[in-house]
Amino acid sequence: MALKRNSESETEVLNESLSGQKAKQLFSKEISSAPKKEKKILTTFSIEPSFKRELEELFSSMGLGWAAGIRFSLKEFSKKHTED
Repeated sequence: MALKRNSESETEVLNESLSGQKAKQLFSKEISSAPKKEKKILTTFSIEPSFKRELEELFSSMGLGWAAGIRFSLKEFSKKHTED
């Protein structure tokens, strides 16, 4: 004769997974008014060490690190050449 299995642990696991799913839905929702941020990609290029030092000093005087300075420079370059 087979016994009917009625364990509370199975219902607790089910409830946890449901509450876990609800938590994921709640915290994964993006604010509709905020634009979705894109992930950054890693790019590489080669420059002379002396030119890099000059750029690092310039970016540092602007309060920017290397990567932020390069992104800023590329955005400014793009703005300048798309306005023409």
